[in-house]
Amino acid sequence: MQTEVLRVLRTEARSWWRHRELRRAGDYDQARQLERQAISRDIGYLRAALNNPNAYVSCGGGGTILHLGLTTVSLYAPVERFPLASLAVRLGTPLIDCRPVRDIIAFANLPKVTMDGQIDPEPWALSSRVSLSVYVDAAERLGARIVNDPRAGRAT
Repeated sequence: MQTEVLRVLRTEARSWWRHRELRRAGDYDQARQLERQAISRDIGYLRAALNNPNAYVSCGGGGTILHLGLTTVSLYAPVERFPLASLAVRLGTPLIDCRPVRDIIAFANLPKVTMDGQIDPEPWALSSRVSLSVYVDAAERLGARIVNDPRAGRAT
């Protein structure tokens, strides 16, 4: 799987328009340097997603977001077209697909997932922090589809 991950990240880095333009202009060294930086950055994002038990990927009508705590990585595309998020999900990071959710206002008003382990007591407000499993429960009640369910015994 590690070779496949590197292959996907390398392909994605080479496909970026800026890197293609540098290669087209004959500036192969700069293109390679920028591609290596992009691959290194993306590997860091994947490591962060795999090492943080509250990291997750969300996919909705507005795009795909890899939630890593204080950092989010987003792209305005479905997860199937976002290689980094797709890799994170394939490596076991939970995916919350909120495209089937009808009540977007209720979904937007869910408390946030804690990334540092500090959980706020009920009743929750917009700025409250909850565990990923509590968030997944609430999102699922609203109609979200869960992949790599973090709750014990519920993996899909």
